[in-house]
Parts: sequence; C-alpha cells; structure tokens
Amino acid sequence: MKLTIVYENHAGFRKGLLGAHGFSALVEHNGRRVLVDTGTDGSVLLHNMEELGIEPSSIDFLFVTHGHYDHTGGMKALLEARTKPLKVIGHPEIFRKRIALKPRKRDIGIPFSREELEELGAEFVLRKEPFEFAPGFWSSGEILRRAWDRAVGYVEKDGRLTKDPVPDDIALIVDLGNEVAVITGCGHSGVLNIAWHAEDVSGKPVKALIGGLHLIGAKKEVLDEVAERIDAEKLYAGHCTGIDSYAYLRMRLGDRVESLHVGKVIEL
Repeated sequence: MKLTIVYENHAGFRKGLLGAHGFSALVEHNGRRVLVDTGTDGSVLLHNMEELGIEPSSIDFLFVTHGHYDHTGGMKALLEARTKPLKVIGHPEIFRKRIALKPRKRDIGIPFSREELEELGAEFVLRKEPFEFAPGFWSSGEILRRAWDRAVGYVEKDGRLTKDPVPDDIALIVDLGNEVAVITGCGHSGVLNIAWHAEDVSGKPVKALIGGLHLIGAKKEVLDEVAERIDAEKLYAGHCTGIDSYAYLRMRLGDRVESLHVGKVIEL
C-alpha cells in the first residue's frame, strides 16, 4: 500500500505544495486508487494533486470519512475536473445539516447538495454497515463507541439544537495481508474505538492508524489512555490532532508516532 498526503494543515518541505486546514490522502493498493476526503478548498486540492502528479480522472473511488466541510469542500472541484463519473463511498448521514456555535453560529456540513454533486457525476454508495467496496478496501461502517469519543457540533431539528454525535464518522480499512492500515479523517468516533472496530471488522491487528485523531485540546488523562491502550504499531497523526497533543504522544510513544504534511508518502 502506498499513501500520499494530498491535503493537510501543513505543507511540509517540498516546494510548490500548499498547506490548508483540512485533510485528503490518496491510497494506492491492489491496482486501485482511492482518494480519502477532499479537504476544504477545491483549488488547493487540485493544485496539490497537479504538483504531486495525480490526475483527477485516475481516481477509482472517493471515500468520505464524514460530512464536515473541511473533508468535503473540494468535492465539487474534483468532480468538475474529471472526465467520468466517480463512485463515492460513505455513511448515509453525511448530508445532515450541521452547525457550530464557536466562534459564531455557522454551517459546518457538506457545502453542496447531494443532487448538485450527482449532476457532476458522483455516484453515492452510502451504507451503515462495514463492506468491501474494492479488493482489499473496506469501509468500517458505523463505529461502536466503547470508550470516549470526540464528537463536535450540533444538528438542528424543528428549530432546536442538539449535540451532533457524528454517527457518519467512518474509517477506511486497507487489508495488508496479515495486518490492516486504517485511515481516519478526524477521528470523531474516538481513536481507540476506531482501532478496536477495525480489528473486529478485519480480524487482524492494526499496523498503522493514519489521519486526524481529533485530540486537540484533549486532557492529559485522555492522551495517557491513548498512549497506554492503543495497539497500532504506528500512529501517523495530523490535521485535528493538535500540536500539543502530538508532542505529548510523541514523548510517550517515541518513534511509534509521526506527523503528517502535504506530500508525505507512507508505504506499508
């Protein structure tokens, strides 16, 4: 498996690449190319793809980890840049209306309608349960919350706001043979829950957990529990992990933890 970070908060060290708030990664395995999320800004996504030599029409599937703007904002530009339809894998709740209250009340859901994206060639495959959508590529399906989670935001119904449990937060599981790699967008389901769920679905240990771990602002007790209970051989942490939380996990786990940046390549 080869994974290339296409969109991340930090651009890293390669000239010409752009860093911006959001996440996207290209996973190449078994002759298939799966793009995980699209970041926030379509122009940044397409710029980085061009710099990295990734042709939009060469992508076989788009995997949407959850329906927040910083993981889906580039969808329209990606579809417009293609010459053929694109299958989009996700959870049925990705289009729910989502709201944040800080620093002001604002929409934080997918900034496009399903119909608008379908007109541009999106073919949605949305399921709650785990399933293999290409050889060696599994959608985790809805993730069981055994321990704490990192859900954020609100949903509005009948004029009332309730906390959003982000049920559509799913992960991509890539079968490596004896182990699996797990790619998460934000980790709203909780990094421990995600790793345990991936092991249950695949029946195999997690070699690497890659993506945003949503530990920004997490209490020391939460970070200690991650350090003590995570079984993944490697953590590649970026996006919403938080610099302080990353540094603490790096102190606790040493070389088991690496940071992400645009252009970083991980081969497993």
